[in-house]
Amino acid sequence: MEFARPLPSYLVQRYHGWKATAYKENQGWYRRLATEGQRPRAMVISCCDSRVHVTSIFGADQGEFFIHRNIANLVPPYQPDGDHHGTSATIEYAVTVLKVSHLIVLGHSQCGGVQGCIDMCHGHAPALEAKESFVGRWMDILKPKFELVRDIEDPEVQARQFERQAVVASLENLMTFPFVASAVEAGSMSLHGLWTDIGEGGLECYDPKADKFQKV
Repeated sequence: MEFARPLPSYLVQRYHGWKATAYKENQGWYRRLATEGQRPRAMVISCCDSRVHVTSIFGADQGEFFIHRNIANLVPPYQPDGDHHGTSATIEYAVTVLKVSHLIVLGHSQCGGVQGCIDMCHGHAPALEAKESFVGRWMDILKPKFELVRDIEDPEVQARQFERQAVVASLENLMTFPFVASAVEAGSMSLHGLWTDIGEGGLECYDPKADKFQKV
């Protein structure tokens, strides 16, 4: 492998700082995690966006959350076609092996993936429309929901509402997975849809009865 390079020096320094402080002070806990395995209570599907820090938002410790991140926190429909499905594989493992009690979809404000989907729907993103665009084809999952926000004239309001619809789309697609539906119907696992405002630190939870997001 000719292309791999040494870790940047600032990351090396940060690692040694962590090893000498946080790890050293909790060495027993880390060793327990290593020997006893993981038992997370919840799985979180969030966006890859570097500004979304799931463990910080909830003050979670190591071993508490099983986290999967992808563009725009999307879940594809259940489709066992033999192709590679990273998100679907992660969900399967969390539900059938780890048997998490909660499955959370976390969306966020200023989501670039969602904005890209808006641009596609307006015909302003030819690069994303190209067949070879991985991002574009991934955002096809969300495109049908655009009809719910198409008539919103304010671009910012439209984007924020579409970000919330990305969460709803993922919740709906989760229920197409037989093992997810079975766990939910049996009461052994619950689904939760959240949206966070990065700038304000706000958090909203989806209420299916009212079909809207409520402040937490």
